[in-house]
Order: sequence, then C-alpha cells, then structure tokens
Amino acid sequence: MIRTTAIFATLWLSLASTVAAQESPVVVELYTSQGCSSCPPADAYLREQLAGREDVIALALHVDYWDYIGWKDEFANPAFTQRQHSYARAAGHRSVYTPQMIVNGQDHVVGAHPNKVERLIEAHKAAPELVDLQVIRNGATVSIAASTELSTPMNVHVVRYRPAEKVSIKRGENAGKVFSYANIVDDWQNVRRWTGRSDLAMEVSIDGSAPLVVLIQRENGGPIVAAARLK
Repeated sequence: MIRTTAIFATLWLSLASTVAAQESPVVVELYTSQGCSSCPPADAYLREQLAGREDVIALALHVDYWDYIGWKDEFANPAFTQRQHSYARAAGHRSVYTPQMIVNGQDHVVGAHPNKVERLIEAHKAAPELVDLQVIRNGATVSIAASTELSTPMNVHVVRYRPAEKVSIKRGENAGKVFSYANIVDDWQNVRRWTGRSDLAMEVSIDGSAPLVVLIQRENGGPIVAAARLK
C-alpha cells in the first residue's frame, strides 16, 4: 500500500537514520512475456547484463497479450500492456511487440539487440540532467524532493519489483523450459502530478522490503526525466 502526503522542505533536512537513493541511472523497461518464444534472450540480457548495474534501472514489465497461446504469464498485468500502448501512441506506432526495450521512456528498440541498447544507455548517460531528484527512506516512509527549470506536466511514479524468480513453463511456445527472471515489476503507481513550477516535496508510505524506484516522467508516454532507486 502506498499513501502520499505533502511535506515541507525543512523536514527533508531533518531526517535521521535514512537510506538515500543512487542518482541519475538510466531506466530500461523490458516488455516481455513468459508465453513469447522470442523473449528468453532479452530476459537473459536483462538478468545477466543490466539488472546488477548501478548506472541502470532495469525493469521487466510482463504483458498479457500472449496469454491466449496456452500459458498465462503469472507476472503479467494489463496495466503494463496499457503502458506499452501509451508509448506506442506517443511514438506514432500502430502496434506493440515483445521483447521490446524502452530506454528512459524515449527510445524504442528490440530487446534482443543488446548492442543497440548499450549505445542508447551511453547516449542517455551523457545527456544533461533536467530534474534534480532526491529520494530518502526512513523506515516505512520515503521522502521525495525534486526541482527543475522545466515547466511541463509530469507524473511521479513509484515502482516496486522483485529481484528474481524462477518459473517452469508448462504450456505454450516455451513449454518444458525453466527460465530465471529478474527485476519483475509487481506494482506501478502514479502517485502525483507535478508541473515543475514549484519544488516538489512529498512523502510516500510503503509496505514490505521490496526494492523501490521513483520515476518522474512527462505525461502521455513521454520521456523519463529523472529516476532513483532504493534497494
């Protein structure tokens, strides 16, 4: 469960016994499915090459549109399918596919093409930072503060994921295979709209110990302009 309330900036300075998030990693979203025979190489790339990096936040979002083939993906969420469609609309694309990776909400690439993904990651790392984002956890409370010179509608997202799971596929295109998955998104919530005209200061109450990611993203499938992670 996540609850949000506004806070004063002075509270940010007075926090004790806190854990601070790493600044400015590049977000890579993988749209995948257990029922997709083309997805395992992309799943393995995310697990083996991206999930452990400090300069990357790799998130696996399992979609539900391959469930009809014969295997229902236990990680799939219709909201993730809708998020992928939102990206497609923003880019002027007529359809979606798996495996697809989207880098910082902006660049779309086939997830099984790691060389292209790596080049995009490096390009985004070299880009100027548009938002100063700070995220600190104090027990069950996460404090989020941000400032920017942008003046555009943005949303603050809070994402929870499980680091690893192993699944034995019984039916469908991948029947008989066992796959290990990483950074599986369980919960994605849009917790606040922010225009950037004034500094952002807010609290989020969290349950459990799963890793947490805070993203600030322009509306309607726009670019991710800031990200931070708490493991």
